[in-house]
Amino acid sequence: MTQSERFSNLPEYAFPRLRSLLTGIEPGLADQAQPVVMTIGEPRHALPDFVAPILAETIAEFGKYPPNEGAPELLQAISDWIRRRHRLEIPPAQICTLNGSREGLFNAAIALCPETKNGARPAILVPNPFYQVYAVAAAAVDADAVFVPATFATGHLPDFAGLPAETLARTAIAYLCSPANPQGAIASEDYLEELLTLAETHDFVIFSDECYSEIYRDVPPPSALAVAARMGLTDRVVMFNSLSKRSNLPGLRSGFAAGGADAIKRIRTLRSYSGAPIPLPAQRVSTKAWSDDAHAEANRQLYLQKYAIADRIFGNIPGYFAPQGGFFLWLPVPAEIGDGEAAAKKLWGEAGVQVLPGGYLARDSAAGNPGRDFIRVALVDDAEKTEAALNRLKNCLYQGG
Repeated sequence: MTQSERFSNLPEYAFPRLRSLLTGIEPGLADQAQPVVMTIGEPRHALPDFVAPILAETIAEFGKYPPNEGAPELLQAISDWIRRRHRLEIPPAQICTLNGSREGLFNAAIALCPETKNGARPAILVPNPFYQVYAVAAAAVDADAVFVPATFATGHLPDFAGLPAETLARTAIAYLCSPANPQGAIASEDYLEELLTLAETHDFVIFSDECYSEIYRDVPPPSALAVAARMGLTDRVVMFNSLSKRSNLPGLRSGFAAGGADAIKRIRTLRSYSGAPIPLPAQRVSTKAWSDDAHAEANRQLYLQKYAIADRIFGNIPGYFAPQGGFFLWLPVPAEIGDGEAAAKKLWGEAGVQVLPGGYLARDSAAGNPGRDFIRVALVDDAEKTEAALNRLKNCLYQGG
């Protein structure tokens, strides 16, 4: 299969697909209500108050080429944050800055996936449902994307150990997102230890997508890299994180990868040729953001309010899963309505609430599409707007039940 054929076989991206689905449907509104978009994971809380002053002070640095792997001050700030947050010593040389975590999640596959694994075409394991860049990365390196169901039956996390031995033998990379997008499940230390043992046994690397790690209910989610370090398996994990969710800075496009020395060296080498470094003023903001935990904790408290609102509104709905982290609801669609697409059309046409069909975030398998009967709802507005929108959603989809 040619490169062109591999990409032509990818399904349409979720958001253009949603626009096509809702074309011609006017939002149903009553009592002067406004349309509410709860599709994209774009935080709408206030920016940290230090952003504008730092940009103003460093604006002349837009006239300089920034260091590709990250300014020393930024790399040190990230290293310090990892130590504070995860009690883990990762030196700056084992960190690479990124234009958001998506860049790294894609390019790391190019840097680290072998052409063959045990004489066969490599496999890349992908949770199903999943963040769509994982599958595109597999296509880019001509690997087989193996979609591993993450459903209620598996605790909304993929059961990698349940895969056939022949699949694990040719596995090069396993993607894991914790807290999970879209379900909000958190991988425990026990889960991570089992996965790391599996990775060591079958010689593959875990790409740990931790971009929602600072939004959680009570207990901070563990990092796969921290667990790996305790097991002496640091080289088995590349950790990805960013400021998009933690600091409400999705437009800053600032994240990082951290891991074993060899993996980060290879990611840095690829980036020196093909990556676009973060502008220096944005790196200065990033340095402050990773150095300051107070604004991140204040941000988390705002999400705790919305968790409580969602639990109160949907707690008696059969199949409701209270997210343990992240800012999405993964809501079951009543059987009489149909699937996620039907629910999305109904909600937009009758309640003026826009959500994402769950099937757009998953792939078909022998057991069907695990997202087909769900919708993803982003809790990114303030508490008042979120509560009003969720009540409209409940009254429309669950008939006030």
